[in-house]
Amino acid sequence: MRLIRDLLKVSMVLAPFVLLAACSDNEKAVEVKQADAVQAKKDQFVFYKDLSIRPGINFEVVSWGKGVDTVGGYLILMSDSLRNNYRSLSNERKGVITDAWNLDMDNDGNPEIYIELLSKTNVLDLNVYEYSGGSFDKITFPPLSSSLKKNYAGNDKFFVKDGELFRTFPIVNSQDSTAKAGSLKTIRYNFRGNSFSTSVVEE
Repeated sequence: MRLIRDLLKVSMVLAPFVLLAACSDNEKAVEVKQADAVQAKKDQFVFYKDLSIRPGINFEVVSWGKGVDTVGGYLILMSDSLRNNYRSLSNERKGVITDAWNLDMDNDGNPEIYIELLSKTNVLDLNVYEYSGGSFDKITFPPLSSSLKKNYAGNDKFFVKDGELFRTFPIVNSQDSTAKAGSLKTIRYNFRGNSFSTSVVEE
């Protein structure tokens, strides 16, 4: 009988410690689950970039998709925190988003959002939107002309210089003796009246 009483006393003394250990283990389990949830959420977005237009106005470009990298969707999220104005655009994509930037090439005060996609292994394309009057207007980006396609095999690059948009690519299969294979062709893009025009930059 005394042995039973002693065991009961010991169990009563140890009970709070057992309970504390159990709570600690539960807290660790919750922390692990929360960490896993945050990591899983982060992995859903394969591309993210925040474009600051001016104080209070930002465009966030977010790409997502599971499975095949070249298929998925993207969002453009506009935040005007000064006026409590928020807009968004959602679209499907065929390609991997590699970069995004903003310009105002026609100087009309309406920003253009440029989304660069790797549409094939070594071929780039642009999706362009102008944000005007509270909506996103899709701007058709021109393909290469038939004469330029003869010397084009991908490996192109877009870049911005002095507020202008350029594209370069190595020349292949050139019939022009003055243009050596492997040298670069440079194209300048102009944007007026919600449409693009192109010109070849002479070296």
